[in-house]
Amino acid sequence: MNKRFFSPATLLCLALVGLNLPGWADQQPPPADKTPPRYEFRKEHDPDGIGKFYMGREIAEVMGHLAAGWLERPEREKEEQPTKLLDALKLKPGDVVADIGAGSGYFTFRVTDRVGPKGKVFAVEIQPEMLAIIRQRMKDRKVENIELILGTESDPKLPANSTDLIFMVDVYHEFSHPWEMTTAMVKALKPGGRLVFVEYRLEDPKVAIKLVHKMTEKQVIKEMAAHPLTYVETLGVLPLQHIIIFKKKADTAEPEKSK
Repeated sequence: MNKRFFSPATLLCLALVGLNLPGWADQQPPPADKTPPRYEFRKEHDPDGIGKFYMGREIAEVMGHLAAGWLERPEREKEEQPTKLLDALKLKPGDVVADIGAGSGYFTFRVTDRVGPKGKVFAVEIQPEMLAIIRQRMKDRKVENIELILGTESDPKLPANSTDLIFMVDVYHEFSHPWEMTTAMVKALKPGGRLVFVEYRLEDPKVAIKLVHKMTEKQVIKEMAAHPLTYVETLGVLPLQHIIIFKKKADTAEPEKSK
């Protein structure tokens, strides 16, 4: 066997000039990852949250499919004025729109009326039971321009560069993986496409919704700063919710890691 012998002085010289001895590199520990963890977990937390925090905000529990009837309550038009929301979105015939967390399809079907037969609506859900409700209503109403998508907690499964507008109504605060979801949604937007958040106003104590199910405008803007988005405006036309609008930048480089 051919053995190599080095004097102490030779070993020192080799180390100084950065040369590797046989097997030396394999014995060195990998460099420590100094990137802060994206999410934080706490044992003590709001009972309506999941104990997982993102940028200082606790993520809320998801509303299950058994509450689908509440989404379709007749008094919703008076309480939340969803028609004003649809007007504010300024949809055009032929638009491709994604309804993330579509639930029972309350907004999905209303959007189809706005985009017309040449438009399209992606109804994205992580609960198959919700998609089954929409599927049955599509059949009953003979609606053909809705595409049902079963997403995951970290990916809405939308085609890349496919969508003019993605909107979420009282949904984003429940995402268990908000950074991953936003990254995927931005990729799905066409250049200049809009990403719209509709969230109950945490700034307003009169909004009688559980705390973790509300968000401030400042928090939404803070969380979107890590992505290739431009803040456009916040509309206050609704009685309980913000409408916070972003636009996809032309330069769609990978988003920065959240701190």
